[in-house]
Amino acid sequence: MSDPPSILTAFIAEQRLHRMSRVAALNAGIAFLIIWIINSALDYLRVPMWVVATIILLLIGFGCDQSRTGDIQTNATTSEPFFTEITDQSQLHFVHNPVVDSSHYMPESIGSGGAFLDYDNDGDLDIYLINTAWRGEPGVIDQPWTNHLFRQDSGITFVDVTEPSGLGDAGYGMGVAAGDIDNDGHVDVYVTNYGPDALYRNNGDGTFANITESAGIDNPAWGCSAAMLDYNLDGFLDIYVANYVLYDTAVTCAYQDGLPDYCGPNPFPGIPDKLFRNEGDGTFTDVSQSSGIAKGAGKGLGVISVDFNGDHYPDIYVTNDMEANELWINQRDGSFLDEALKRGVALDKMGQVQASMGVAMGDIDGDDNIDLFITHLRNESNTLYRYVEAAGFQDETSSAGLVGMSMPYTGFGTGFFDYDHDGDLDLALVNGRVTRGDLLVKEKAPNYWDDYSEPNLLFENVGSGRFRNASGRAGLFSSRIETSRGLAFGDVDNDGDIDLLVINEGGRARLYRNEVPGKGHWLMLRAMDPALQRDAIGAIITVIADSRRFSRQVAPGYGFLASHDPRVHFGLDSAVVVDKIEVLWPGGMREFFPVDSVDQFITLEKGQGIRKSES
Repeated sequence: MSDPPSILTAFIAEQRLHRMSRVAALNAGIAFLIIWIINSALDYLRVPMWVVATIILLLIGFGCDQSRTGDIQTNATTSEPFFTEITDQSQLHFVHNPVVDSSHYMPESIGSGGAFLDYDNDGDLDIYLINTAWRGEPGVIDQPWTNHLFRQDSGITFVDVTEPSGLGDAGYGMGVAAGDIDNDGHVDVYVTNYGPDALYRNNGDGTFANITESAGIDNPAWGCSAAMLDYNLDGFLDIYVANYVLYDTAVTCAYQDGLPDYCGPNPFPGIPDKLFRNEGDGTFTDVSQSSGIAKGAGKGLGVISVDFNGDHYPDIYVTNDMEANELWINQRDGSFLDEALKRGVALDKMGQVQASMGVAMGDIDGDDNIDLFITHLRNESNTLYRYVEAAGFQDETSSAGLVGMSMPYTGFGTGFFDYDHDGDLDLALVNGRVTRGDLLVKEKAPNYWDDYSEPNLLFENVGSGRFRNASGRAGLFSSRIETSRGLAFGDVDNDGDIDLLVINEGGRARLYRNEVPGKGHWLMLRAMDPALQRDAIGAIITVIADSRRFSRQVAPGYGFLASHDPRVHFGLDSAVVVDKIEVLWPGGMREFFPVDSVDQFITLEKGQGIRKSES
């Protein structure tokens, strides 16, 4: 057993580094000493000191995180909310309906997702929302529920154009990825389903064509999140799909009260993910085996693609449910190697697997490197992996102030964004259980999904990648208690800030407009490759202003089951002059762009300069 004074000294010193109060540190020391005395006196307990210490650290850390970030109860606020719900005002009428019948089919508990996209190239964001239509065996449709496409008209109003667009996919929907697969200047759509996925080509006239079969897309498994990337740098977007588990409907599960409930992933084997290579002629080739991706039969839920090792080729990070996460490093020869364990992003700091769901990425501390945030199951802490050196990442969830608030909730969709334009990336995430828990909805007669409902969370970056809870100022985004899954980020009203789209399981999709008072200056940038007629997915944009560097990546696919505004948003705090903009294009070409002012929308065109626009 270790000497108690040395343990106490190290522990209290560490907590002071985490900005723990002196009172809390003293209480922690007293508690630690009491436990040490008890453990010494009652040797028959046979409890290792490190186990006791871990429990105390978690309890104290939870309490300190609460005192530092605020009360879990987010309903009350004395100020105007940062986000205002405009769902009804915008006429966004959509209700996700998994057609539950109390049989607790597992896919009911995992969806649903959605996307911000400009499918008609009119300069404003439209919305695509995923629904479910399957009951029985995969592919057998017994209900009329389909996905819905909403076109944005003037005044932030949405018109349901599902039927004329042809985008009313009738599978058991999960998520969506959006990108221009044929370089014709129009965004296409990939839909993941429990059952066969679907690929839709944008015809450029407001309609879409289902080209799944002719394009060679074949993923009959349980697809969840998907991302588009150009992994071989041939100019055409490839498609990565994170597949979940081989679900057996004959397997039933029960909650701790013995009543039926949704199963977790453990009874079912994982399924290899899919990587489809775009051949540039309208067809795709399944290269999951030859690329090495299929070697990892994880239980994939979330996926992002960015360049993790600085070689100018896109890599792929996959979050797996109750299995080690995967970081597929591009070998630049068409193959990938999983380096998640080597780079510190496979497990948490205790070396344990977690129920990883959504994934956010961004430079939270201004060091020009990507950091990662992963959402998890309740009674687990969400995890923040901070980039520490060229070799990889380190779990710094506690020091970032993100432990306490996440413990009671099950997180899904998430993302970093600068909601107040102070130059630091803030954090939002949506929550909702997958098994029943204490009823948090009090103001109405409970419905089926209220047993799974939880509040969403908003965190403010207070500098250097440390966060405090701002949920009390988030308005209905946090105080409304629902079963949330997807979360999409985008400037829906083209006013230069980021708005939020929440997609709920068994409930309404909700749109929240950013109305944070006193925001700083901003830029909204779009990186385009004129030769490809599309967004330069994978490009890294750096804005230099007031001796600060703000670095962001063009990566519309992240979070959980969602696709986001392809434009890249920068909060600039008080800066009124931008020194320059630097773009590192896919493949490694570096280009600089002059900017004459802030608070504007700019398109950066590779090799051709800048093009300004109203939105």
